[in-house]
Parts: sequence; C-alpha cells; structure tokens
Amino acid sequence: MQNLSRRELIACGVAGLAGLTGGAPLNAAEKTSPLPTTSSRVRFAVSTYSFWQFRNEDFHSVEKCIDLAGEMGFDGVEILHRQMEREDNDYLQLLKQRAFVNGLDLCGFSIHQGFLNPDPAVRKRNVDHTIHCIELAYALGIPTMRVNTGTWGTSKDFDELMANRGIEPVREGFTEDIGFQWVIDSLRECLDTAAKCGVTLGLENHWGLGRTSAGVLRVVNAIKSPWLKVTMDTGNFLEDPYSQLEELAPETVLVQAKTYFGGGHWYTLELDYPRIARLLQEQHYRGYVSLEFEGKAPPLEGIPQSLQLLKQAFANS
Repeated sequence: MQNLSRRELIACGVAGLAGLTGGAPLNAAEKTSPLPTTSSRVRFAVSTYSFWQFRNEDFHSVEKCIDLAGEMGFDGVEILHRQMEREDNDYLQLLKQRAFVNGLDLCGFSIHQGFLNPDPAVRKRNVDHTIHCIELAYALGIPTMRVNTGTWGTSKDFDELMANRGIEPVREGFTEDIGFQWVIDSLRECLDTAAKCGVTLGLENHWGLGRTSAGVLRVVNAIKSPWLKVTMDTGNFLEDPYSQLEELAPETVLVQAKTYFGGGHWYTLELDYPRIARLLQEQHYRGYVSLEFEGKAPPLEGIPQSLQLLKQAFANS
C-alpha cells in the first residue's frame, strides 16, 4: 500500500465522508479545489523538560510538572523519559491518572537514543532501548514518541556541539551515507513494536543526520511507514528555518515549539510564530503544539508567557 502523507489521508477522509452521506459526485473543479482552511483549534501542550531543563531540581518531579501544566491552562503534557523517577507500572499509571484529573492528555514522549555508531552492539542496545520506550509510551497511553538519529560523538560535549551550531565531523573512516543506513536499518527494527502498540515514532530534526530537513526526510522517505513520521522542532534549524519547517510540515505529527524568554542557554532565536502557524495551517495540521521552554527566565514566569505567545500566534493564523 502506498504510504500517504497526513494531508493526503485527510483528503481521502473528506472524500469518503461525502460518499457515506450520499453527497453528489465531485465535479472537476471541486476535485482540484483545496481543502477548507478552517479546522479544529490547535491544542497546546508543554514538555516536562520545559520546567526541569536538566537543571531546575525543584521541577524534577513529573507529577509536579503535570499539576503545573493543568494550573497554567495547557491541554496536554509531553513527558521527557530521562525525567521519570521510575518505570514500574504503578508509577506509569499514577502519571496517567495525574494527567486525567488535571484534564490533560499525555500527548508525547521524548526519549534519547542514537544509531550513529559503527559498533553493531551499540546500535542494538539503542534499538532495544527504543522498543522498551515504545512499550512505556503504550502503557502511558501516549500516541507518539520522539526519536533521533543520534550524533556522531565527535564533539567533546553538548556545549561544544552547540558552539559549533550543531555541526560535527563524521567519524573517521565512515561517511554520512553509511550513517544514514545505520539509522534506517535501526528504526526499521522498531516499527513492528510501534505498530503493535499504536505509537507513531516522530523523527526529530535534532542534530546529527537530522540537523536538516533533507536529512530527516531522507530517513522517513526511505522507510515509508505510517508508523514513522516527523516531530518538528521549531528551534533546531539554525539556518533558513522557515523553508525547512515547511518541508517537514506534511509529515509532522507533533510540533515542539521553542521559546527563549530571558535569553537562551545556548542560543536565542527570534522565531516568527505567526508565520509558523500559517505554514502549519496550510498543511492542515491539527495536532499538538508542545512548548519546549529553553529560556533563562524562571519557569513559572517564562512558561505562561510562552503559552500566551503561542496562543496569540495561532489565533491569528
């Protein structure tokens, strides 16, 4: 079966509804006319990372982040796997219930893994970790999970990677083509579990071979599975962001929206969110926009400011 983009699936659904309700056959003009731009409102989530940021220990508790998200008026929460205190089923169900009583969806799960390593055993461990996390997402009732290509590991640390604007040399003796094949083969091993659990993997533009939209789409288009789509991060394109975001939009199932109130920890981008909202609307995106706050402002100040910014941008799109 041909793999359809989200936009094509929506078009098929609209056509099917017309047939089911006894609508008259479409004439040629109607067949080629664009879908209406009016759609259900975009819903806003917040990543637990936005509170914690790997540095704010007062906000390490995922339960506390869920409570705060509810109080601030978000619709959903995206959980950062590394922030979870445990993985036992009692804890997973506690988080699910905590979101429910706050009127929130658990809408995304972000994990860290990578496949850019010449050692097959290392890649296998990352495949196993990804499969394990898919099963955690299933237990939490989360429908999509962020995955990465990983980085080459040739930077001293993340600070050096960011100082070099995400650019790093390929491992000596290897090529990007070889690296892409590692990523493609590794992700393919995860897709049976993703399909069984109903968890759509979203490959993020998150450094490594995913630093560009071309890199992300090279992997997604090579695999051609309905269970591998795109997680769009608005703040991870440091050059020519809008054209690259537009390229990712048709395959996007979750948007991670970066903001930088108080200045960014590694860099600050002046993102045009009304423009981003319009390009998503043009692709009939109806999924979550999940805030990833990366500013130095206190989270209890910067996160509500960010929610207001995003609501205004998407209200005017």
